[in-house]
Amino acid sequence: MTLCCYQRECLFGTISQDKTVLNELGMIVRNEWLRSFKIRDELKPDAWVIMPNHFHGLLWFDRPIVQTQSPSDDGESVDDSVLGKSQLRRPARSLGSVIAGFKAATTKRINQYRNAPGTPVWQRNYYESIVWDYRMLNHIRDYIENNPRSWSTDSLHPNNIPKNHPP
Repeated sequence: MTLCCYQRECLFGTISQDKTVLNELGMIVRNEWLRSFKIRDELKPDAWVIMPNHFHGLLWFDRPIVQTQSPSDDGESVDDSVLGKSQLRRPARSLGSVIAGFKAATTKRINQYRNAPGTPVWQRNYYESIVWDYRMLNHIRDYIENNPRSWSTDSLHPNNIPKNHPP
């Protein structure tokens, strides 16, 4: 999955010598990500990286998860505002509930830290992909591991986002 900061603002730190250097807000994201696996024993972590304005993470559900119909089954972004009211409740132990909880916890702690209640931290949507085989898994792991090294050419780098691109 990939989560982007609101308006792609670089909130979480910088890249120096091809490594992410987290600031206080980035450390909050790191700590909440790790806490996710302590409070949800059905989750197992895999590769992940915090970038200045986005987050990539692979995770495993150790038990069968609730299948939900999602507009993102093909890897496209999910925007809850397009769902009907009856679909807005996320089933427990679903990817949507994990991401919603993670985003809520990080937003609350970040906004407490910067004394900015109600300020958006994350974009409403997220990107997800189902990993179908080990070849794809290894490709995604490599991408995540090398993401800081390719920051200057990353499509989410502020210098690389077209000026007419929506936030």
